[in-house]
Amino acid sequence: MDTSINACTGLVAFFAHPCHHSKSPLMHNTAFRILGLNYAYLAFDVDQSGLETAVTAMRTLNMRGANLSMPNKVAVMEYLDEIAPEAELAGAVNTIVNENGRLIGHNTDGTGWMRAVGELGVALSGEKMTIVGTGGAAKAIIAQAALDKVGEISVFNRRSPRWGEADRFAAAVAQRTGCKLTLHELNTADAGCMERLRREIADSCLLSNATNVGMAQLEGQTYIPDASYFHPGLTVTDAIYSPKETALLQLAREAGCQTQNGDLMVLYQGAAAFRYWTGQEMPVEDIKPLLGI
Repeated sequence: MDTSINACTGLVAFFAHPCHHSKSPLMHNTAFRILGLNYAYLAFDVDQSGLETAVTAMRTLNMRGANLSMPNKVAVMEYLDEIAPEAELAGAVNTIVNENGRLIGHNTDGTGWMRAVGELGVALSGEKMTIVGTGGAAKAIIAQAALDKVGEISVFNRRSPRWGEADRFAAAVAQRTGCKLTLHELNTADAGCMERLRREIADSCLLSNATNVGMAQLEGQTYIPDASYFHPGLTVTDAIYSPKETALLQLAREAGCQTQNGDLMVLYQGAAAFRYWTGQEMPVEDIKPLLGI
């Protein structure tokens, strides 16, 4: 089918600063082409100073939707007409859908993570999981996991000036969803903290890293001292996708745990956004090679 840009082409955008590293245009434009959909996905370098104008342009140009990265995910919320429950709970929007001029904010990061974990055969409903981090990715995962009826979530994070914010977030998720959710301090220099981490992992079917420990300047690092923190049957995931295998995942794999990096989370959060915009399923098997999966 001819998918050349024409006067009826629907526009979807990525608003981020910087934006040129993103694989989203390749992913979505390939999916549009395969399915013969008359859409185009473009990346625009937009920081918070231009975000309101960009959102206004979505209305003016009747754009179908947009993706956003941090910190735009939080800043954009005040400019939208409606916030979906999972985005409200996570406190961030990564996907906007334009429904006849009404802009609705969603967060597909958590649904992407849940779908990725589901491919491992891990049934989290009613079970306990442990997650490290309370940043944007962690909040999206925690919020969606709680909405999807995970029984208990044990959250670890370093104590910082934003500890109070993390504590309020945990309390709000617990109150809204009924999920048992406990926030613990992560301090690798404190034996008591590390023993608590060991105990919480021992009771969990899954351990997830949603911090930047293991990538960029922190590549090769992990807060897990040794393989004794793992147990048979534990699944370990990492939201990081570069490098493909973090120090955490390597340690877990060598201990016999099932592991997964962040590649599928990236793919499936995009697939969820694609479904919102087009009403169709992204051909994910065709997209996986583009992401090195």
